[in-house]
Amino acid sequence: MRHTSYTCICGSGNNSSVLHYGHAGAPNDKTIQDGDMCLFDMGGEYYCYSSDITCSFPANGKFTADQRAIYEAVLKSSRAVMAAIKPGVKWTDMHRLADRVHLEELVKIGILRGKVEEMLKVHLGSVFMPHGLGHLLGIDVHDVGGYPEGTERVDEPGLKSLRMGRVVQERMVLTVEPGIYFINHLLDKALNSPAQCGFINSDVLNRFRGFGGVRIEDDIAVTADGVELLTCVPRTVEEIEAFMAEETSKPFSPISSQKF
Repeated sequence: MRHTSYTCICGSGNNSSVLHYGHAGAPNDKTIQDGDMCLFDMGGEYYCYSSDITCSFPANGKFTADQRAIYEAVLKSSRAVMAAIKPGVKWTDMHRLADRVHLEELVKIGILRGKVEEMLKVHLGSVFMPHGLGHLLGIDVHDVGGYPEGTERVDEPGLKSLRMGRVVQERMVLTVEPGIYFINHLLDKALNSPAQCGFINSDVLNRFRGFGGVRIEDDIAVTADGVELLTCVPRTVEEIEAFMAEETSKPFSPISSQKF
């Protein structure tokens, strides 16, 4: 494997909330500080076919309580989505599932309060995940075919950013990339929205200003009854901390050992 599939995104600290950091205007030039969360979105190209993988981890190898809480919220949504994917499900429903899990976990953390069903009605999930859940993957990183003729794009916050609006089919190759980000202008907009502000605990939210973001991105192939996970990297907090504690690569039990 000699080539990258795209310009790598290497954000740390607050820059990990910049969705496509890593270009001429934001050239991956921030110095990584002790305690920063890092978000590295990278993929190799093999025989012209792309991969697209994102890992989020603490620069010093140890998650703080807040970093663990956000990371495990995203990991929970990733696993919930992968467990639900099979031929015949709507990709828009998978995005909605990720939003629901994120909101449930943010309530547990204390950033949000109230009923998740009411939050979904005002699209609060898009404040924390403004991008789509994932996309087709092939010769192009964002491969074609997400909206063939007759497929309508849902005009709702978050969902309108989905790069695929189709029903999932066997043998599709897709990315699953939920994330939770603390983007100041989106947070401020929500705090000024009469429909959304009542769900937000400002005192707790302020603790996460400057946190950045967490994204977990895996590549999957859809099978007859589920998915085959194509990504093999440390994913749990325990795996990441153990892996980073070793000078040489330490064996771990990857998420791919689990059945979805």
